[in-house]
Amino acid sequence: MELWEAVVVLLAGVAAGGVNAVAGSGTLFTFPVLLALGYPPITATISNSVGLAPGTLSGTLAYRRELAGQRARLLRLGSMSFLGAVTGALLLIYLPPGVFESVVPFMIGAACVLIVLQPRITRWVHARGPVRKDGGPLLPVGTYATGVYGGYFAAAQGIILMSVLGTALDDDIQRLNALKNALATIVNGTAAVFYIVLASPAWPVVGLLAAGTVMGGHLGARFGRRLSPTALRVCLVLVGLSAAVQLLMGRV
Repeated sequence: MELWEAVVVLLAGVAAGGVNAVAGSGTLFTFPVLLALGYPPITATISNSVGLAPGTLSGTLAYRRELAGQRARLLRLGSMSFLGAVTGALLLIYLPPGVFESVVPFMIGAACVLIVLQPRITRWVHARGPVRKDGGPLLPVGTYATGVYGGYFAAAQGIILMSVLGTALDDDIQRLNALKNALATIVNGTAAVFYIVLASPAWPVVGLLAAGTVMGGHLGARFGRRLSPTALRVCLVLVGLSAAVQLLMGRV
């Protein structure tokens, strides 16, 4: 790897770490860069997932204040994220490439719609009766499904998680964003272990992405905490739509 290539990968990692801490879809910064540098799609996906894992942890630690009081949620939903990540990682390793990516843009689009409609959905749920503190039985199912998605192809995992959490739980959006970061850390970390053991990451890429995402995750968390709920929701939708457009263009 030449010096300029290393600099590009590092900067892409910083951008991805920052976006992942605030919203999600950081993969859409790094994955195209690795493809442009000549890495095969599967190698790029695996190396990208392993390299982004430290960045999501950095974002989670920066949001630890907002995680206070959410231990029960994290344990319950974290176990579902773990199981989903195991499923998704095995799918990536053993299924033909492109099987899951064909539906990814539409999943991201649906997540953006949920984020836009979240306040209205919340009001409708409140009108029907008290909101369950645990989010109801569908929340663990949605968390598991998002874990499968994140373990296979992590782009916009945070967008989908935020739409699921925001629809099911009545809580401050910054606290939900902190919970999202923690769940994404579980998914990315679990998938990374599987890829290290069962696949062959490009380790120079992994190192550069890890360093970049740690820096970006810390900076992104500091910026994201200052956003109002409306501004953060707009940011989530814009990043999600950008991710969907990039994926659709990549299929053309």
